[in-house]
Amino acid sequence: MRQRQLERAALDGVELDHEARGSGEAVVLIHAGVCADWFKGLMEEPALADRYRLVRYHRTGYAGSSRVPGPVSIADQAAHCRALLRHLGIGRAHLVGHSSSANMALQLALDDPEAVGCLALLEAALPGVPTGPYGAQAMERYRAGDTAGAVDTWMLGVCGPGYRAVVDRVLPGAFDQAVTDADTFFAQELPAVRGWSFGPQEASRVTRPALAVLGARTREVTPVFDQRHELLLAWLPDVEAFVLPDATHLLHLQNPRGMAEGLAGFFARHPL
Repeated sequence: MRQRQLERAALDGVELDHEARGSGEAVVLIHAGVCADWFKGLMEEPALADRYRLVRYHRTGYAGSSRVPGPVSIADQAAHCRALLRHLGIGRAHLVGHSSSANMALQLALDDPEAVGCLALLEAALPGVPTGPYGAQAMERYRAGDTAGAVDTWMLGVCGPGYRAVVDRVLPGAFDQAVTDADTFFAQELPAVRGWSFGPQEASRVTRPALAVLGARTREVTPVFDQRHELLLAWLPDVEAFVLPDATHLLHLQNPRGMAEGLAGFFARHPL
């Protein structure tokens, strides 16, 4: 995989490391919690890389981007994304969010619908369906100072026992970076997700087309994302389902071509 130096953007009190490449309609990949480089590999997939201007960035508190003391809400994260779009001269983009970052994409679609073409929501972390017991167990380890154990417990709970081999193969060093960023995830991001308000009323105001993505094997690990998937299909006015074969919550780390082709097909059906 090609190694690229990320650029840095100063935006309304935060600095975000980011990468933009390619040409065509803009697609912004907002990484999930825990792993700052979650979408790094997807940037290489021809179905996307050959057709679109792809943008990924490290959200505040992750990797080299600036850290912000105190709470950082889902609305704050959406505002950071919007500020980066403006910095890059992008008036409207397709948004791709995974887990907690799918919430941020939905929030941006509510706050500034003109900035959003369509939404790809990869197993969104809807607060109405709580996590399993792994959530409390991971938080207990974090509070005890065992950050590596906390990250491992969380990832086992959402992705299953084979997650580490996949992450180490696709994103070498990502686990160690996740441990470094554990304060951001456990002390800021999880409370923000739990405090985020999104239900049928908010969903009815999301006017942009949405793709609700679910891993075909996710239910083997946890039923949580199936339940959240069904809520999105019931709540959003313009939504279609996409089940990614051979994947758990790791999704594109396990089936990058299938994910890239599914996203590209959706974007083509809903051009900017």
